[in-house]
Amino acid sequence: MNTARYARGCCSGGGRLSTTDIAIHCPQDDATLIEGIAHVVALERGVAWLEPEQTDSCGGCAGTAKCGTKGIGTLASRLEARRFPLADGGELRIGERVVVGVREDALVKASMTAYAMPLVTTFAAGAAAQASAQNDGITVAACALGLAIGLGIARLIAQRLNAHGEIAPRLLRRAGPPPDFRPE
Repeated sequence: MNTARYARGCCSGGGRLSTTDIAIHCPQDDATLIEGIAHVVALERGVAWLEPEQTDSCGGCAGTAKCGTKGIGTLASRLEARRFPLADGGELRIGERVVVGVREDALVKASMTAYAMPLVTTFAAGAAAQASAQNDGITVAACALGLAIGLGIARLIAQRLNAHGEIAPRLLRRAGPPPDFRPE
């Protein structure tokens, strides 16, 4: 399995890597992209709405009961909740399979923003309250306040990342038919 490769024109869709590659190196902006396959489900004024393709490994790991992709509701409602826009998808057609990529460093930034920021502010507020008040009730209230502040900060950072296009997926190339596709 290849985790990094050079491909000429990979960010503009000119790369010729197989759909089994996990990450590719994009020389134009010196970034490694995490790839995924998605289906075009709607087109609106040059924006393609995509749903990620569910892999065969979904449901096969030890965390199946706790996995976010196996939430409450039908498969259709879970996939609809995972839809995302692709701004440069005007030339795509509904039903088409495409390979999209997200910058690896942007994915790390987004993860740290979503998970680490609220956690750090929760622990910091709790530790400060415990050190100054030494009262469990005040410490719990401070932790709740720290969590709320951390979630607010995370939301602001996520909005900034989104506004700058740092976490936006990129169209890498069209994907072929699914591996189990058999034309009739």
